[in-house]
Amino acid sequence: QVQLVESGGGLVQAGGSLRLSCAASGSMFSINAMGWYRQAPGKPRELVAIISSGGGTNYADSVKGRFTISRDNAKNSVYLQMNSLRPEDTAVYYCNAAVVAGTYLTGYWGQGTQVTVSS
Repeated sequence: QVQLVESGGGLVQAGGSLRLSCAASGSMFSINAMGWYRQAPGKPRELVAIISSGGGTNYADSVKGRFTISRDNAKNSVYLQMNSLRPEDTAVYYCNAAVVAGTYLTGYWGQGTQVTVSS
């Protein structure tokens, strides 16, 4: 079993910054891709950013140039630096990890952390 624990959400004014962290723990062989998703009220969950085990990244168009995803493989952790935040970034942010155990690849989710951006 793998647990993902997120931290760093909160309330911030438009134009401000927040840094989200997510740490994975439990029984695992290795972690493949890690990513951040978000879900605003009444909307489907959407990909924000993803990073491969080798460090390759991909971002949603809406956050390019403002958000930066990074990871620390030694700590099984992924981070999301969010700058120039906008009210439309308000959502619950979820961490996701693709964990390899033997021949299986399983996706795990964190519990979510609320980010609220006031105008």
